[in-house]
Amino acid sequence: MSINRVNITGNLTRDPELRVTAGGTQVLSFGVAVNDRRRNPQTGEWEDYPNFVDCTMFGTRAEAVSRFLAKGNKVAIEGKLRYSSWEKDGQRRSKLEVIVDEIEFMSQRQGGAAPAAAPVSTPAPAPAAIPPSVDLYDEDIPF
Repeated sequence: MSINRVNITGNLTRDPELRVTAGGTQVLSFGVAVNDRRRNPQTGEWEDYPNFVDCTMFGTRAEAVSRFLAKGNKVAIEGKLRYSSWEKDGQRRSKLEVIVDEIEFMSQRQGGAAPAAAPVSTPAPAPAAIPPSVDLYDEDIPF
């Protein structure tokens, strides 16, 4: 069994680009910069090394999210990795990107408060409320 899940937190490297496929599916593309911290062997100082991650989001939520994102915004992303390869000008090219399932805005919007978290996955139904007079023990919970 393999698990394909990734969580990153970083800043947008460019304004998001929203486009629509021939079939009408909305596609939002943006980049996120995340840092890797390493010790410099010559100086012994800790240094940040940036990694630039391409992210893609699909569907109607992509358009809604695009209105809140701009270059420099801090976001938390959860999704899965997707490998793509193609040929251009006779050369084989490839990239690894994150297909975004959930996004949380972590910086404030210009001129206002930070928007609420924007889950991209379909929310689960709320659990039924347990009346306060009921005694509930660990053994009663089915998981």
